[in-house]
Amino acid sequence: MKKILMVIAQQNFRDEEYEVPKEIFEKAGFEVKTVAERRGEAIGKLGARAWVDFPFAEANIHNFDAVVFVGGPGAADYFNDNEAQNLAREAVQENKLLAAICIAPSILANAGLLENKRVTAFPSEKENLKAKGANYTANRVEVDGNLITANGPEAAGEFGEKIVAALSSSG
Repeated sequence: MKKILMVIAQQNFRDEEYEVPKEIFEKAGFEVKTVAERRGEAIGKLGARAWVDFPFAEANIHNFDAVVFVGGPGAADYFNDNEAQNLAREAVQENKLLAAICIAPSILANAGLLENKRVTAFPSEKENLKAKGANYTANRVEVDGNLITANGPEAAGEFGEKIVAALSSSG
């Protein structure tokens, strides 16, 4: 069974960007765990409640096939967060699927992971991504090897489907 680690902000993650892909992953038979700053309840921008299975310090990338960073205003808390960035770096080092939606691709850019990669994100992040060497496309969803990015809540379904397709084709 494929296992996906979803990274959300403790406060103000984007509800649809968490709930829609998570439902798609679970319907595909994948196991989903959620990580944030601390174990317990996290609250979305629109009021959704999510259970955080463990804090960053307890996240073991070896146990997962993919790491998915969820956007929303709270994701900005991770733009310069060492624990969040290290999780993304470990995913790349271990050749795991890495995905981010909305403003969350800036976490990956700030971790130095998007140079010469085709990416998309919420338009507010365009300049940061380009400054960090990414090839910003403005598409709804972008796939570049083991990297999948999406531009916001409207793309959440397509984002989830692309992740499922990538994991399903990887054996």
